[in-house]
Amino acid sequence: MNEDRRTQLKASFESVTEWVFDLDNTLYPRHCDLFAQIDWKMTDYVAELLDMPKPEARVLQKELYRSHGTTLRGLMERYHIDPHDFLDKVHDIDYSPVEPNPVLGDLIAALPGRKHIFTNGDVPHARRTTDRLGITDHFHEVFDIVASDLVPKPAEGPYVKFLDSHAVDPLKAAMFEDMPRNLDVPKKFGMRTVLVLPARGSEHSAEAWEHEVSQDAMIDFSTDHLDDFLADLLEALG
Repeated sequence: MNEDRRTQLKASFESVTEWVFDLDNTLYPRHCDLFAQIDWKMTDYVAELLDMPKPEARVLQKELYRSHGTTLRGLMERYHIDPHDFLDKVHDIDYSPVEPNPVLGDLIAALPGRKHIFTNGDVPHARRTTDRLGITDHFHEVFDIVASDLVPKPAEGPYVKFLDSHAVDPLKAAMFEDMPRNLDVPKKFGMRTVLVLPARGSEHSAEAWEHEVSQDAMIDFSTDHLDDFLADLLEALG
C-alpha cells in the first residue's frame, strides 16, 4: 500500500466507530451466487401465487423488484401477500456455496467500535449466512427487512430507523454495500461509503441496472476484495 492511499484511508476512517455492512454479495463474494438461489425461489413463489408459467412469473418478479425495491414489497403492495411466509420460502436454500472466512472475521473484529449488518433480507437468513462464514459473533446487531417495517433500501426510511434504533451517529459511521443505489442515502447523511464490487473475472448472475451508479460522488471507495480493503484500512489506522 502506497503512502497516498494510507493517508487517504486514515483521514477518511480514523473517526469511524460504527461499521455497517450489507449482507448478500457484500460479506461473501457475489460469485457464490447464493442470491441467485433466492432469486429463483422468488420466481417460483410468484408462479405459484398467480398460477402463472415460470417465464411470465420471472418477468413479473423482475418488474416488481425494480419498481418497488424488492420483490417482497411489490408483492405486498400489489397482491397483499403474507411477508413472513414469503421470507421463509425464498430463504429455504443451500448455503454450502459460501465458504467459511475466518480471516474476514478477524478483520471485522479488529475494527474499532460496533459492527452492524443492515440487510433487505431477514434475520434467520443473515444468521445462517454469517454462521456459514464463521463471523456471527463479531456483530452487534442485525437490522433486517422486518425491523425496517418491510420497507427496503434504498428508501430513506429504513436508514433513519436503523440510525435511530441503534443510536448510530452517521458522521462516525461507514457503510459497505454491493449496490450503488443503496449508498446514496448513507452518503447524504454523512457516512463514509464503500462499494463492494464483484471479483474481477468472476462469473455471477446480476441485473445490469443494479450496478448503475447515479453519482460517483456518493461512493468514497470501491473494492472487489473486502478482506484486502479491510486489511489495508486497519494498517492505515495503525
